[in-house]
Amino acid sequence: MNSTDYAHFLPPHYRDRALATKPRSTWWNWRGRRVHIARTSNPDAPLRVIIIHGAGGYSDALWPYADIAAGEAGEVMLPDLPLYGYTVEPRPGQVRYEDWIELLCDLVRAEHRADDRPLVLLGASMGGMLAYEVAARTRRVAAVAATCLLDPSAPDARRAAARFSGTGRIAPAVLGVLDRVARGHRLPIRWVVDMNSMSNDPGLSRLCATDPRGGGARVPVGFLASFLRFRPTPPEAFDAAPVTLVHPADDRWTPPELSVRFLGRITSNTTAVLLDGCGHYPIEEPGLTQLAHAMTSLRQQLVGS
Repeated sequence: MNSTDYAHFLPPHYRDRALATKPRSTWWNWRGRRVHIARTSNPDAPLRVIIIHGAGGYSDALWPYADIAAGEAGEVMLPDLPLYGYTVEPRPGQVRYEDWIELLCDLVRAEHRADDRPLVLLGASMGGMLAYEVAARTRRVAAVAATCLLDPSAPDARRAAARFSGTGRIAPAVLGVLDRVARGHRLPIRWVVDMNSMSNDPGLSRLCATDPRGGGARVPVGFLASFLRFRPTPPEAFDAAPVTLVHPADDRWTPPELSVRFLGRITSNTTAVLLDGCGHYPIEEPGLTQLAHAMTSLRQQLVGS
């Protein structure tokens, strides 16, 4: 499975562009890990975009969005977080949610030192809250865009994250108990979340759920418990960057109102765009073009035309 498999689910116009844009694989050593980062290189681009995946995603799964996120006006980086994609993780049973945050913070700092062009974070699914938190901690980000802002400290958001899983509504309590006795044991992520709701297209949901580098991966119980215990930077205190929410309007996994509610508490500049007709993995029109327009508008705000 590779990015071509995912690109085929896009509408023809975007599919052709995605298939024509091939990433370059690069590697970054971080705390004993060999982190894979898919990239485009364009030294004349006025800005750069880091796309952040969530549970079940990785560089191949999200690469079809690279052109939509930055188009001709930006460079794109798409790191594979530990447990997913091509990143080499020597201790998979010990990976925790905080590791993801710290890795991304260090990556942002390293990229900021190497290049002073504006840096935008685009978080998909669970990556939305990662983008928000990394911006808050590093204060090196020009803007945040997110398809979802799922706050695990909110009970209804926690229920949404695992509401159709084998553990259902009691997932937080069950995982808390398991973390104390089997924290390094790894479970298929599809046991914990409803991968059938990844997309409103059953074929794409099936691809995500069976991809061994994505939704078919196994995740330690301790990672899941650490996510449920995580408390993000309070939105009332967030002033690190403007935030644009581009939430799929027909998301059957994480309801838009959860993200809109969190966005409404952020004190910095915010924008909300609901992607009409789109499921959690947004591939449908007209929402996909609305996403492209939202990213173009964000780029124009930062660097002009």
